[in-house]
Amino acid sequence: MSATAAPPATAATVRVERWTPLSVAFTGGLAGLLVVLAFAPFVLGENSQNNLIQLYFLVILAVMWNALAGYGGLVSVGQQGFIGIGAYGVVVFSLQHGLNPYLSMLLATWIGGLVAIPVALIVLWLRAGAFAIATWVVAEAFAILVSLDPNPAIGGGTGTSALLPFNLRYTPTQRLHDTYWAALGAVAVLLLLLFVLLRSRLGGSLQAIRDDEEAAASVGVRVLLGKGILFVVAGAGCAAAGTVILAWQLSILPLGPDSIFGINWTAKMIFMVLVGGLGTFEGPILGAVALYVIQTYGPNGGVWYFVLLGGIAIGFALLMPRGIWGTIQSRFNVQLLPVGFRLRTGDR
Repeated sequence: MSATAAPPATAATVRVERWTPLSVAFTGGLAGLLVVLAFAPFVLGENSQNNLIQLYFLVILAVMWNALAGYGGLVSVGQQGFIGIGAYGVVVFSLQHGLNPYLSMLLATWIGGLVAIPVALIVLWLRAGAFAIATWVVAEAFAILVSLDPNPAIGGGTGTSALLPFNLRYTPTQRLHDTYWAALGAVAVLLLLLFVLLRSRLGGSLQAIRDDEEAAASVGVRVLLGKGILFVVAGAGCAAAGTVILAWQLSILPLGPDSIFGINWTAKMIFMVLVGGLGTFEGPILGAVALYVIQTYGPNGGVWYFVLLGGIAIGFALLMPRGIWGTIQSRFNVQLLPVGFRLRTGDR
C-alpha cells in the first residue's frame, strides 16, 4: 500500500485578515459605550463626572505617546510642552480675547498642532537619545518663554487662573457638564483619527520606519513626512489633553508653568504605555485605567506616589515587558481594535 501524502498548504487555505467576529463585536460595543457615556452627566453625580474627566485625559495622553513611540519609534520626553500650550492657549483666548472658553479649547488644540510643525522640522532630524533630549529641551524652552512673558493673562512664573471666563458664562454645573462632553468628544475624535491613520498606508509606513528606518527609506517610504505627520497629530492630541486639564482644574497654580510643563506628565505617559503594552492600540487605554486607579486609591501625590509608579514600572519591565495587552495579544492572538493584519489558515 502506498501512503498518500497530505497536500501542501495553498493560497486557498491561507488568508490574510484584519477584522474578526470578535473585533467587529468589540468595536461596535465600544462605539455604543461612547454613546452611552455621552448621557453620563444626566445620571451621574459631580464626583463621578470629575473622575471620568481625569480618565479621559489620561487616555488621550497614553494613546498619543504610544502613537509616537509604539508605532513611530519616536521616544519623546517633551510632550508636556504641548500640554502646556493647550492649557495656556485656553487662558489667552478666553481671558485676554474674550472668546467662549470651549471655542478657546478647540483653537488651542489647533495651535498645538501648528506649533508641532516647526518643532518637527527641527527635532525629527535627530534619532534615539538625541531626539528624546531635544524634545525635552523644547518643552523646557516653552516653559521658560511662558514664565518670562509679561502678559498679565499669562501670569509669568506664578501661574494664572481661568476661573473668570468659565464662571462668567456658565454655572458650576453647566461647566462640569460641558467639560465632560468636551473631554469625551476629544477622546472619541482622537481615537478614531489615530485608528484610521494607523490602518492607512501611512500606518504601515510608520511601523516600517519604527522597525528599520534605512530599510524603509530604501523601498520608497518618505520617512520624514511620515514621522512629521505622526508628530503633529500627537502634538495636537496632547494640546487637547492640556485644554481639558485646564477646563477641569480652572487654574495653572501654584507652580505656574512648572506644573503644566512638568516632566512628570511624560513620566505618567511612559508608565501608562509600559503597563498597558507598547505598540498596541488597546494597551495604552488599559494603562490609563491602571494609572487612574492608582491616582484614586493610592498615595495622594508626592514622592511616594512616584516611587510607587517607578516600582510598578520596573516590575512590568522585568516580568511582563510587553505590558498587559501585549502579553494577552501574544498568547491568544487577539486583536479587539485591529490596526494591522494577521495570517490565518483555513482550519483555524
